[in-house]
Amino acid sequence: MSDLHWKTAITKIKPNEVRLRGYRVDELMGEISFGQVVYLTLKGELPGTNVGKIIDAILVSSIDHGATPPSALTAITVASTGSPLNAAVASGILAISRFHGGAIEDCMGVLLQVEDKIRARQISVSVACEEIVDEYKQIRRRISGFGHRLHTQDPRSTKLFKLARELKTGEKYLEIAETVESELAKQTGKTLPLNVDGAIAAVLCELDFSPALANAFFMIARLPGLVAHVYEEQTRQRPMRAIHPKDHEYDGPDDRTL
Repeated sequence: MSDLHWKTAITKIKPNEVRLRGYRVDELMGEISFGQVVYLTLKGELPGTNVGKIIDAILVSSIDHGATPPSALTAITVASTGSPLNAAVASGILAISRFHGGAIEDCMGVLLQVEDKIRARQISVSVACEEIVDEYKQIRRRISGFGHRLHTQDPRSTKLFKLARELKTGEKYLEIAETVESELAKQTGKTLPLNVDGAIAAVLCELDFSPALANAFFMIARLPGLVAHVYEEQTRQRPMRAIHPKDHEYDGPDDRTL
């Protein structure tokens, strides 16, 4: 072997055969959900259907949040210059970082800190959460994943936790997140409801994902929404228009139910 030889454990390609983590992709097609294959790709093992369902729910929960988030505005602006689909979508993905999408990773860190306290000192969830909220309050640092600029009760968080409990994908970090929410209200006197980023963080902790992969779930989720915004810009708007971040209105289908 040469000095340039290297290895990968993700995908094996042979003539007439594509294997992902050992499984033939053509055999996975039509048999497992997208959520399951995302888990398989990132973690190396094929999960059960319930884990696939909760990952699917995560991806649906963050697929889009209108034209005002930085990733959407960036993609729309780049699309207006005449850039192709891939460039405009890539620009939107590049806008996802510490302050946009990064709340999932930050919140996972807080929830894991609480669990570390519980395990190290054999204290209750309530005591550990009381301590962590007080510690963040003392250093004047916001706990990500709680509060929202628009939603006073994020419906996506409520549904995600409901599904997680129904699918029995874990309870420990859900309880920690809810206790932190209560403790924030107690110590700050403000209502800071668990938002979708915080709910996703709790579920990803239950599934034992590394916080380093948190932004990946936000990016995977947002990609279809960014594609839709870019395509709409390319097919509906004039090039190089002045784009106001808030002066727009929705004119899509009327409210619908399943």
